[in-house]
Amino acid sequence: MTIHENTLTTIYEKPHSLWITVQRIVAFLFAVGITIAIISARETISDYAIYGYPGVFIISVIGNATLIFPAPSFTIVYATGAILNPYLVGIFAGCGAALGEMTGYLAGFSGHGIVENKDTYHKIEILMRKWGLVIIFLLALIPNPFFDFGGIMAGTLRIRWWKFLLVAACGKSIRFIILALIGEFSLGEW
Repeated sequence: MTIHENTLTTIYEKPHSLWITVQRIVAFLFAVGITIAIISARETISDYAIYGYPGVFIISVIGNATLIFPAPSFTIVYATGAILNPYLVGIFAGCGAALGEMTGYLAGFSGHGIVENKDTYHKIEILMRKWGLVIIFLLALIPNPFFDFGGIMAGTLRIRWWKFLLVAACGKSIRFIILALIGEFSLGEW
């Protein structure tokens, strides 16, 4: 074990209080509860699109609040980009998506003690400690199935929630602006 790895392990040798354990359990149950509720109500989510920008925001929060299982928000952003200002659609969708992604962050916060002693975790931890916000931004910018894992890791590493939220909102807003512009250019001529 190198000195650097030993330093990382000693960070986690602090005694855990009952309050931290309760926070972790509540955060995990909240994230799982949101996921179950959204999967149950999938069919009615798109009804919020008629409410304009707030509807896009709500759909994006809901669509990104699930852990691992995606809910539809891309199609709403694509379609409303042809009707509303695509830049504002992208910003509302990006901010809503980032807020919804807090469930992954909370799951990571709650599961901090579960994964911290794994070898693979330590390798990823070193990368996240060095490039964490850049990695979160890129995962938010590029459509991929790994953003939830990035959010979980950010919560596990205790990256400040507001930094996570801000960087995720920037990356997701850029992605959704592009999607809304594609919607405007492909559907706007109807």
